[in-house]
Amino acid sequence: MAFLAILVVAIILWFIHQSEPRKTLTALAVIAAFMAVQLLLAYSGMLGKWDSTPPPFIVMMAVIFLATCGLAFSPLGLSTASSQPFGMLVGFQAFRLPLELLMHQAADQGVMPSVMSFSGYNFDILTGLTAIPLAWMAYRNSAPRWLLVAWNVMGCVLLANVVGIAVAATPRFAAFGPQQLNTWIADAPFVWLPGVLVQAALLGHLLTWRKLLSR
Repeated sequence: MAFLAILVVAIILWFIHQSEPRKTLTALAVIAAFMAVQLLLAYSGMLGKWDSTPPPFIVMMAVIFLATCGLAFSPLGLSTASSQPFGMLVGFQAFRLPLELLMHQAADQGVMPSVMSFSGYNFDILTGLTAIPLAWMAYRNSAPRWLLVAWNVMGCVLLANVVGIAVAATPRFAAFGPQQLNTWIADAPFVWLPGVLVQAALLGHLLTWRKLLSR
């Protein structure tokens, strides 16, 4: 999962480099700092304090979410979206297929609550699966606009669904019972799942929306 997170970040930096080469090193430094802070907080045990009000994990994720939205809606986000064809923006989301397979394995091994996998209530694997043929269609200029819009809506809904499940399963809410507690995301390197991979999926959808709306 750590390797997948680093690979996804590398792809994002490549997107940025293609649109704004001079800002690549700055983006690398900022993203690396965010990732390092997440690991440090996880290793320190700070993120596991679910009884605190508000829980430190929720505070951290709120900051990262705002940073992701800030990047997506910034001039850099617009230039990045404009420089990439739909085939690349859609194909980027294919990383959610191996991610979901890793999460399913984590559930089988008892590391992650099963409700967060596709054997539970998480159907985000559909986004990763459909990203591959749709990206090929977009690359061949045979993907109609309505299909791109519908796919992006589906991906956003499925992403919001799994995030909602993950939050509901934290010890603060324990919506699925004491046997389905979501505590692993507060540990390293699994903290990069919500802090990097989920944010990458969100960024990809927002950039796709910017490109769709700009056209």
